[in-house]
Amino acid sequence: MTMALRFECIDFESFSPARLYEVMALRQEVFVVEQQCFYLDADGKDLEAWHLCGYDEETGALAAYARILPKGTAYPEYPAIGRILTGPKVRGTGAGRVLVAEAIAACERLCSEGPIKIGAQSHLERFYGSFGFKMVGQPYLEDGIPHIHMIRD
Repeated sequence: MTMALRFECIDFESFSPARLYEVMALRQEVFVVEQQCFYLDADGKDLEAWHLCGYDEETGALAAYARILPKGTAYPEYPAIGRILTGPKVRGTGAGRVLVAEAIAACERLCSEGPIKIGAQSHLERFYGSFGFKMVGQPYLEDGIPHIHMIRD
């Protein structure tokens, strides 16, 4: 059974302090604590981004998140989707597939249709490939984790 999520996509200025705290806490839980990636999450790109928040329809808790970056924010020629994550409580429920589909639709709506670029963890190549993303360039290490760039035409 696929996880039921309610999505909200907002710009940085529209965040309430409580919502911003919720997003930053989930990003840190997944990327910093779980994956043990010690990096500066507040990289300045949040100010230019739209924030796609997926809330568990049953509990109302933030369960999934992705950051939509306009062209020129992460990559000079492409809009991007980044900080893609599902919380530990919803993994294995299909929430990740729902999130990525919603993120692609939001990116196309907000940044105009065209190619989208992501920096994906290498072990997720097949997952993102199922959405039409294809690997470009060479694998690289980011925060000690193998990554690849992928583009969806």
